Amino acid sequence: MVDIHGVIERIEDFAGRRRWAVVGASRDPEKYGHRVFASLLRAGYEVYGVNPNAVEVLGQPIYPSLAALPEKPEVVNIVVPPAITEEIVRECAELGLQRVWIQPGAESAAAVQYCLDHGIEVVWDVCVMGYRRRWH
Repeated sequence: MVDIHGVIERIEDFAGRRRWAVVGASRDPEKYGHRVFASLLRAGYEVYGVNPNAVEVLGQPIYPSLAALPEKPEVVNIVVPPAITEEIVRECAELGLQRVWIQPGAESAAAVQYCLDHGIEVVWDVCVMGYRRRWH
């Protein structure tokens, strides 16, 4: 397997982390924010949904921001438009969150560069659901 962006080792590290936040968790089953959230829940991860426009998804409480979570997530998965991703990675840095997975379509060069410049481990341009099927 080709190691794009030097990311395979990082993905394996992220996979071993059990507490995730999904920024962009959605009530709409057709949206990737819903699919990613559901996939991680089914896999047995502790998953916090973040969406200022939702209160509950799949019977789980949804939080308005990363700062509102009851615990710090080990990995933040981002499934929102790129302009919002840029705000979220800044919030991650402010909160001391060290691992960010930016879903395809949510990334921007500025968000990725911000992570790299601020010591945040980042995976981008790779869908977590494709890799999640390989995790134990």
